[in-house]
Amino acid sequence: MPAERFVAALNDQIGHEFAASQQYVAAAVYYDAQTLPRLASFFYEQAKEERVHAMMMVRYLIDVGVPPTVPGVDAPQTTFGGFIEPIELALQQERDVGEQISELVGIARKEKDYLSEQFVQWFLKEQIEEVALMSSVLDVAKRVGDQPLLLEDFLARETLRPEGTDPTAPEAAGE
Repeated sequence: MPAERFVAALNDQIGHEFAASQQYVAAAVYYDAQTLPRLASFFYEQAKEERVHAMMMVRYLIDVGVPPTVPGVDAPQTTFGGFIEPIELALQQERDVGEQISELVGIARKEKDYLSEQFVQWFLKEQIEEVALMSSVLDVAKRVGDQPLLLEDFLARETLRPEGTDPTAPEAAGE
């Protein structure tokens, strides 16, 4: 049985992951409305990924016999001051999630809940990749200045995500 403190923190993290998913949907909708389909697609995909992360956490709790909590989330930011702002917000969001995941590791370790610590290790690796990805997109966005179509071209040309699924990823509920 996982430590109670870890379970409470993981349930909170489920909410953070769903909130991140909603924020990515809001960014995708913004880009869709601006007729920037590559950016929209990129952020719709990010939204799916965050939802899957939440569902991985749900599956873990179910598998260890603890009822998960699926909290509601606050409304995401839906208006932006330009095409770079959602990317900046996304990078900050990924950095925040990285800190939250690190906190989960710390809680599990302090509580000597080694099974839970092992479970969240995959998310640490994932956050390194997510921060690097969003940093790269932001770097290119800043270089293109006020020409978002150049960022669209970049996203069309480059493969920023590895192909296929990660065989080391935890199973997600509902998958």
